[in-house]
Amino acid sequence: MHIRTFLCCVLLSLVPTAPFVFAEEQASISRLPPLPQPLDPILQDMFDKRRAMGGAIINLHLTTGHAPKFFRASGAMALTIRFETSTPRPLIELVIFRTAQIVGSDYELNQHVPFMKMCHYNNEQIAEVSDWRRSKLFDDKQRALLGYVEQMANGGNVDDPTFAELSHFFTPQQIVEISYTVGAYYSTGLLTKALKIQPETDGRLTVAGQC
Repeated sequence: MHIRTFLCCVLLSLVPTAPFVFAEEQASISRLPPLPQPLDPILQDMFDKRRAMGGAIINLHLTTGHAPKFFRASGAMALTIRFETSTPRPLIELVIFRTAQIVGSDYELNQHVPFMKMCHYNNEQIAEVSDWRRSKLFDDKQRALLGYVEQMANGGNVDDPTFAELSHFFTPQQIVEISYTVGAYYSTGLLTKALKIQPETDGRLTVAGQC
């Protein structure tokens, strides 16, 4: 009897447990359940492309993937922001980071601190982004940008002096790029809060782009 019990325990220990662990981990990344399997073809294609570009599949993807066409559309905007702006990428990253701070998205801040460093902002600058008006670590162009971001992300009523200062440093095309970036990351920040998407703790990062 003891031998039979021992053998049963051994056999049970050989049963793969990874799927159950994976499901438990997936269930804890947001308010939504794990993605249904097999993955929607649109989603599988997007995941494959992001991996090919050097990015990981992050919790935002694993949550918004429940609506594959929306995920594809929002992903296209994110990649356009990272790869196809005439606005220099370090300035775009500053826009993203300040917008995430204003909306209060811990998720986006966790993703974008490494990208701020990649774009050559040091730890002291990153710490002072929220207090940029008193900081001496940002030049006039960065300050004009931050002033615009702050007003746009706090209701959208940008006053004429702030807009004039922005226009002194940026072209009309760049102003549109900056404005779309604020809007895109403000909405994503709200989404991460509403769905309680948990920040990654394992180092996974989305497609970074280049600075």
